Amino acid sequence: MHLALIIVGTFLLKLPISMNIPLDWLEALFTATSAVTVTGHVVVDTGSHFSIFGQVVIAMLIQLGGLGLMVFAVFILSALGLPVGIPHRILLKEDLKQTSISEILHFAAIIIRVVVVCEVVGTGFLALVFVPEQGWATGLWHAVFHAIAAFNNAGFALYPDNLVRFATNPVLNISVPALFIVGGIGFAVINDVIKVREWRRFSLHSKLTLSGTTVLVVWSVLMFAALEWRNPGTLGEYVSPWDKLMISWFQGVTTRTAGFNTIDISEIYESTALMFISLMLVGAGSASTAGGIKVTTFIILLLAIVAFFKRRSSLVAFGRSLGLDQVLKVVALTMLSILFIFVAIFICLLTFQGSFVDLAFEIASAFGTVGLSRGITSDLDPLNQTVLVLMMFVGRVGPLTLGFFLATRSQPAVRYPSASVYLG
Repeated sequence: MHLALIIVGTFLLKLPISMNIPLDWLEALFTATSAVTVTGHVVVDTGSHFSIFGQVVIAMLIQLGGLGLMVFAVFILSALGLPVGIPHRILLKEDLKQTSISEILHFAAIIIRVVVVCEVVGTGFLALVFVPEQGWATGLWHAVFHAIAAFNNAGFALYPDNLVRFATNPVLNISVPALFIVGGIGFAVINDVIKVREWRRFSLHSKLTLSGTTVLVVWSVLMFAALEWRNPGTLGEYVSPWDKLMISWFQGVTTRTAGFNTIDISEIYESTALMFISLMLVGAGSASTAGGIKVTTFIILLLAIVAFFKRRSSLVAFGRSLGLDQVLKVVALTMLSILFIFVAIFICLLTFQGSFVDLAFEIASAFGTVGLSRGITSDLDPLNQTVLVLMMFVGRVGPLTLGFFLATRSQPAVRYPSASVYLG
């Protein structure tokens, strides 16, 4: 379904009505893939190269890519009063990582309501920022576009410098992060927050996601502030400690998911870039609008390490245990993700002549569907841009698909005697 959206989006973006400045086919494909996979990588400036129609197409691709085509289809069928059959419910259940078919339509309805409310409220707040600068018509459209992009964790912006010009604007520094944090924790967690409301009754998934997200946000914000405080190209150019903390907050929370930036990413230190790479690979919540290996996967990896050193046969978290099948799935997904990234970096290095850190940053950002860039995306040759297209697609679709197949259980026809190997 994502592939079909990318193909349709590519043709729509190549229409003369979509462009202010002509694009070649690779640029159209790259932009459509970046939008559908809610990444935010760009090879051309969105605001100047695309007409209003083209920008609407990009916003729709972001919405469909983040929300999920099946959720949108069920919403349309329900709005038209048409029945949603069992095959569609099964597909929707798999798409949203749910276990109950009977509750799936109610769950989808909650998702739609949350999306509409968050994006409408976000548009209202962002209009306070954009309307005074752009006027009513342009300002409202910019507010709608950025609200959609923010909730769906896509770093598309209609300004050449992304959101750098609004680095110290308090309204934008609250509303945009609020949108992509809610969109990034996952619809299952949102469902728990809305329906259950009590922490002790939350599912283990929700507890792990919320606690892990909180720790990662605090860590990334404090580390960014500590590393960049005196960097003249980023925080060092600001005198006010409050401005520095505001920018650190925004850049710290956007790194795992959204891809918006309020400072020049090409100016950050390489130590900060390495930290960003690790955060982009972790990503946000499962069944959300964000990418990465996911917060819960990262936590289970850490729990597996703890269990190994404590000689435990199972993982324990919040009074619940996780079995070996969960660990095997997490290890498989993580190793496959690392393998994809290493292969992509190797292929790109065959023709890339720039900084290795910049290239690794670009690949990790594409795979994590983040969209942050050190400013080299548009300068990459067609081979490297094609690799980025594939990485964005794999990052959005691959781990989820692999997770579904790896979750299936099969009984071996033959049992072999056990043996040991030396490890470590």
